[in-house]
Amino acid sequence: MPAPRFLVVFDADSTLLRNEVIELIADEAGRGAEVAAATEAAMRGEVDFATSLRARVRALEGVPLSAFDRVCARVQPTTGAAELIAAIHARSGLAAVVSGGFHEVLDAVAPPLGVDLWRANRLSVTGEALSGTVDGGIVDAPGKAAALEEWAAASGVPLRRTIAIGDGANDLRMMAVAGLGLAFNAKPVVRAEADLVIGEVDLREVIPLLP
Repeated sequence: MPAPRFLVVFDADSTLLRNEVIELIADEAGRGAEVAAATEAAMRGEVDFATSLRARVRALEGVPLSAFDRVCARVQPTTGAAELIAAIHARSGLAAVVSGGFHEVLDAVAPPLGVDLWRANRLSVTGEALSGTVDGGIVDAPGKAAALEEWAAASGVPLRRTIAIGDGANDLRMMAVAGLGLAFNAKPVVRAEADLVIGEVDLREVIPLLP
């Protein structure tokens, strides 16, 4: 199999996916509005992401594992996601996702979209319910940048042939190390620092920018 020509790394929530998945999980605990407000502050860069995530995950304590079927059923890909990933593959590229969200959802939604690689946080479980903590290290801004660099090195893609696409402040570091950083459906701080801003919330707008 020939080496990939380039690598595109997506953020998940509000970028590749229309939803903020943690809010869908919080709905199962009746705390969706509370968690949504905290998520918005984190994405604007007003609070430390890891600290915010731990606080938001505490609100998920007691959500039964059976709820994930309902959560995954509510997750919607962003308009154009499948078409963009198909275009990446047609041009011999790799499509990857690194998320401050959760493997429990990405493991279900990434394969049908054709995503090649993905990394996210994992939720701790006690019995048959969430314990309200994150299992292991948190995928934060440095973690996202590290994932892009690791995947590029492992696949033999130079960083100048990488594209990072994100919407929140925790995406800025991976956008900075990538050859091209794209703000998509993005908060003002991200739009201000990105190499390019995608105005339409349609991932097909990225296709002309592929190598």
